[in-house]
Amino acid sequence: MRETDLDITVIAELDEAGKPTRLTLELLGLGRSLAAQGGGLSAVVLGSGVEEACSELASRGADRVFFLDRPELTPYNPEVWTPLLATFFRERGGGLVLAGHTPMGQDLLPRLAFSLQAGLVTDCVGIRAEEGGFILTKPVYGGNALAGMKAATPLALTTVRSRVGEALPPSASSGELIPLDLETPAEARMRVLERHRLEAGECPLEEARVVVSGGRGMGGEEGFETLRELARLLGGAVGASRPPVDAGWAPTTCQVGITGKVVAPDLYVAVAISGSSQHLSGMGDSGKIVAINKDPEAYIFRVSDYGVVGDWREVLPAFLSKVRELVSE
Repeated sequence: MRETDLDITVIAELDEAGKPTRLTLELLGLGRSLAAQGGGLSAVVLGSGVEEACSELASRGADRVFFLDRPELTPYNPEVWTPLLATFFRERGGGLVLAGHTPMGQDLLPRLAFSLQAGLVTDCVGIRAEEGGFILTKPVYGGNALAGMKAATPLALTTVRSRVGEALPPSASSGELIPLDLETPAEARMRVLERHRLEAGECPLEEARVVVSGGRGMGGEEGFETLRELARLLGGAVGASRPPVDAGWAPTTCQVGITGKVVAPDLYVAVAISGSSQHLSGMGDSGKIVAINKDPEAYIFRVSDYGVVGDWREVLPAFLSKVRELVSE
């Protein structure tokens, strides 16, 4: 069945528990608002044991949920996923494909776009329907400007940041579940040998509703232990600007910024971070920003909702004490 240029498909991403990620649900909400211009909204799910996830997607705005449920599809492997999705989208024709601007999305969509010879725009912060297609808006020049782009191909692919769309509440009426009949590639050149799971209580940086990040001013790895305790109490995740990652104080998976991960939590706590444009491009869409820095002229204060001028070694202990008090109540 071939689709129109206004039809939208969301490539679903599932968490460790097999549930749709928050960003996937946001993309469905975004797709639903765009589909109101005259197109349809579908989701495609690849994985193992995806029945429950498919049902949730169908109740969250998708008209149709296409799925392929096989053991070899988990964990994500681009050598397996790319040819399957290429076949799926080749049969569907034109439209817009949405995926999260996550490590998986950033890895998968360029491969898929090359296979399909389709236009690709990454890191979108806005999408609007216009003249039979879509205008895709993304930051350029280190986040100092925005550019609107339109694919010259019938099928357009894009990765989208958090908080661009709004997840819809579950509905009593749900879309159609459609199993796919696709042949899994016989052999992949790459296979997963080892996986590192998050410890109990931790959550992925991109999914965290609270992110506590440290910068160069932390002075060393020891300071990040304090940040981890604060993040644990707030039910969030630890982030970092690039200098601490380069210095080995924090792992690369924690890096927030134009060369790291893009996050948009409800609360972002920036500790000893000056606020370079490279870092701001990775967290500027956060709901509320709290900054702690001993330099009153630090640029981070210009974008923060609340700011504390002081040395983090003096500010954080009192902050932690109050949080512990509130949590124990």
